[in-house]
Amino acid sequence: MTDGQSIGADALGKDLAEITAGIDALYRGGLGTDGFLAREGLIPVAVAEIAPRPLRDWDEVQDALAALMERVPAEAGDAQRQGWLTEMTISLASVSRLFAGETQSFETRLKEQLCVGTTLVPEAVLQGYRDTLAEALGELGYRSGELSADVATWEADTTVSPDQVIDVLKGLETEAQVRSQRLVFDIGDDWITPIGVREKPFNAYCDYPGRQLLLNLGYRYTRFELKHLATHEAFPGHLVHLSRRETLVREGRMPLEGAQVVTSTASSPLFEGIADNGLDLLDWIEGPGDAAGLALMRLRSALRCNASWMIFAEGKSIDEVAEVIAPLSFQQPETMRHRLALISHELRAPFLYAYWCGDDAVHRFLEATRDWPRAKVMEELYDRMHTPTTLAAAASA
Repeated sequence: MTDGQSIGADALGKDLAEITAGIDALYRGGLGTDGFLAREGLIPVAVAEIAPRPLRDWDEVQDALAALMERVPAEAGDAQRQGWLTEMTISLASVSRLFAGETQSFETRLKEQLCVGTTLVPEAVLQGYRDTLAEALGELGYRSGELSADVATWEADTTVSPDQVIDVLKGLETEAQVRSQRLVFDIGDDWITPIGVREKPFNAYCDYPGRQLLLNLGYRYTRFELKHLATHEAFPGHLVHLSRRETLVREGRMPLEGAQVVTSTASSPLFEGIADNGLDLLDWIEGPGDAAGLALMRLRSALRCNASWMIFAEGKSIDEVAEVIAPLSFQQPETMRHRLALISHELRAPFLYAYWCGDDAVHRFLEATRDWPRAKVMEELYDRMHTPTTLAAAASA
């Protein structure tokens, strides 16, 4: 058992995992459509066998979660775990009310389900990314005076030939694996093989059970983008994170709910945020090219949040929003429409906020803990379940 856990906390974890699996089973039973996102359900991946709690209907779900919540103050152990269990239970209760047919505002979904306070990402934040991007591109010699032109030229100059994309990604993944073994966690020779796919609602996806990194060949990729995907999907991102959690749960060093990936919940921002900070975790930010890539990635991620807000809070169509957001992202409207396809599935509507809010939360944590021993930083990130709120508290504790 890790520090702060108790017999009561472990029992809570088992109950939370079984209730979550029961919610997933009830949700899947009501799905009337096929497709990649529908097949994922609420729990796309579980790294341990968890028997679903038999739940007859959504009222019984709410009762089970309310009963669990009542136990948290007395049984959760330390403040971090109490905060995590509280937010995750609130999140599941809100998602379950959505499944039961409750009409919810988009802001409510962000606050209750992802447990983030962001609505629109402020213009000052966006301008900060643009300033960093312009400075880095200037160091690389791109100084036309028009940022959109400089971004287009830089991306064209660094685009990887389509017939080389998989091989380049594999090579970057190999280097990331070596760095991850040394600087994050050594998960042995575990590997995830890059496989090209088409017509999918994502640009890349970690198929952890199948050990495949599915790369959508319908997009073009710069070398930086492939480097980022190697770290996000594999080392030290989803592959390492899930492998670590699988080991800890199996050895009884992490409560059972750590075995589940639960979509569009309080757990989502940290799952994506750890992956999005992979380059930092590997000490692999190499000069202005990577600085430019990170700034552009964060700008586009933030703007996709704002696009989601425009669609779900303001009632605009994806086509309308793509025309507005694409030029701000230095992309074509068709590319933006594809990137927004993920949120066309009801459960995934708020999910793009998990990337930006999670990246921001982990980035802030890493900045605040530069003087911590590296092992302590990695243990806090990977070995404990966090929300942005509990991670911020951990940094300041």
